Amino acid sequence: MPNKEEQILVRITGQDRPGLTASVMTILAKYDAKILDIGQADIHSTLTLGILIRIEEVHSGQVMKELLFKATELGVNIYFSPITDEEYEQWVGQQGKNRYILTIIGRSLSARQIEAASMVIASQGLNIDSILRLTGRPSLLHPERNVRACIEFSLRGTPVDRSALQAQLMHLGSEMEFDFSFQRDDMFRRMRRLICFDMDSTLIQTECIDELAMRAGVGDEVKAITESAMRGEIDFKESFSQRVALLKGLDVSVMQDIADHLPVTEGVDRLMTVLKRCGYKIAILSGGFTFFGEQLQRRYGIDYMYANELEVGEDGKLTGHYVGEIVDGHRKAELLKLIAQVEKVNLAQTIAVGDGANDLPMISQAGLGIAFHAKPRVVATAKQSINTIGLDGVLYFLGFKDSYIDS
Repeated sequence: MPNKEEQILVRITGQDRPGLTASVMTILAKYDAKILDIGQADIHSTLTLGILIRIEEVHSGQVMKELLFKATELGVNIYFSPITDEEYEQWVGQQGKNRYILTIIGRSLSARQIEAASMVIASQGLNIDSILRLTGRPSLLHPERNVRACIEFSLRGTPVDRSALQAQLMHLGSEMEFDFSFQRDDMFRRMRRLICFDMDSTLIQTECIDELAMRAGVGDEVKAITESAMRGEIDFKESFSQRVALLKGLDVSVMQDIADHLPVTEGVDRLMTVLKRCGYKIAILSGGFTFFGEQLQRRYGIDYMYANELEVGEDGKLTGHYVGEIVDGHRKAELLKLIAQVEKVNLAQTIAVGDGANDLPMISQAGLGIAFHAKPRVVATAKQSINTIGLDGVLYFLGFKDSYIDS
């Protein structure tokens, strides 16, 4: 007759040190204990280690005795809790539940902000399995060295109302100045391969057509049309034609001067370096102009670039017309799908980032759509948004830690 077995939850807390886990495992291995679950966290060199073991009852007393002596020797606290077969099976039954990742980001994060996010999680019936800090620890002596904070909640369960959850987080993020991403934790989240960016007011902190218009002396007229289009008040194609027509007679040399001084958005250098290092395919899908997109493409080694082509006359001046098909919102969504097909990437593995109404189709189409410092209509529609930090905040939505990024 086989010996009866039981489950014991072992919890260890105290000052972390090399070899502590190995010492515990040496004792458990001696009695052939089965490890049913294990988890460890280390906060400011303070260890919390949990191990759920299954062991023959005849050995359990001796195992606990040896572990207690070892804990005393190492200067840590140890606790034991029996777990019945029924309790264990109930826990196993929870493993089939849906899993989600909630990421929150800010210039800094306070207990008040984390409390608000946690309350939303609880109200939706979700359990927090773990909390992970993705950003480096802030320096008290040199606070300027770490200008962002991000934590990631691993959640289990099914939201009572996912739309309401998104709306609650969106409201809190706006009110309390933090950004968030709520994603299903599946294989696609861990295997994003293609990222598509809008250019103007996303990769660069300007609208190139407004810059051209100011040089042409029609700045106010063009800016008013641009803002109306970005808010979705007028059709993009119509607004584009109107604005391009106002640029007639502008010398091409002006375009080169603007291209040489493009104000790149905070975090773009860091973001592009990491994406290229990790093998992502990168695309610019812009309602702006190829002249400026090509400048960024060369600078960052971007794989694909689609934008609008301005017609230049023989005299080296803009004619007030464009060449080819306009890259509007509908075209951006088409291009995202086309590039994904060419690269043999599932649409769920794609990311789209933009700020204007003409970015909404591709943001909605992508596996992960992110509104970046976006217009109110875009923020209200997108499921993820970044408003408090630079474009490298995208990396945290992908699960990168500072320790990976900066290595």
